[in-house]
Amino acid sequence: MQELFYSEMLSAIKRGDKLLAILIDPEKFAVSEVSNFLIKIPKETTHLFVGGSTDLNDKINEVVTALKKYSKLPVFLFPGSHHQITDAADALLFLSLHSGRNPEYLIGQQVRAASTLKSTSLEIIPTSYLLIDGGNESAVARVSETVAMSQESISIIADTALAGQMMGARLVYLEAGSGAKVPVSHAIIKSVKNTLSIPVLVGGGIRTKEQREQAYLAGADLVVMGTVFEDITI
Repeated sequence: MQELFYSEMLSAIKRGDKLLAILIDPEKFAVSEVSNFLIKIPKETTHLFVGGSTDLNDKINEVVTALKKYSKLPVFLFPGSHHQITDAADALLFLSLHSGRNPEYLIGQQVRAASTLKSTSLEIIPTSYLLIDGGNESAVARVSETVAMSQESISIIADTALAGQMMGARLVYLEAGSGAKVPVSHAIIKSVKNTLSIPVLVGGGIRTKEQREQAYLAGADLVVMGTVFEDITI
């Protein structure tokens, strides 16, 4: 399978570009407002991520199709379960929740998705997913029945990310959770960046341009923002 979108990401990072993804929760997205939504997101946006901890109304395909109709930005799936898959997207972050110890989210959901993914045209990008304590109980922690890693455990977080890379992850995603009160600390981002040779994605609790720039300075290759834009999608 070609790695077009991953290769483009690596090339952009090598050039020194700072990437920005807007995460769209299909449960909270009004498809009728898609054009208005795309006008209001930052002009620096390079990717659209679609997914959430749940998608009770099964809107993933509808949302991705609408985004692709009005935008040329690459659309990556950020699935909360094996149900959140659609061939309408460009790529899928094949997440493994390495911060937790629940086998369902380490390998169970991935096994359930495997046969479906084999028959799609999606570019699949293995991603080590680390949930970091953002000061509140996130939907990820609740649904996955796992505990977020303490922001004080910097060396353990870096070692966990390194283990993910050694197991074949092509990306690491440091996530403080949707609506986090506290973003992933700069010390964590710096430590993980200095430990790995794969791109570092950071999201959760980043609401302002200043916070975004600080995450870049700490070493984030791609910043993910989402909750701050939900008021224009409901």
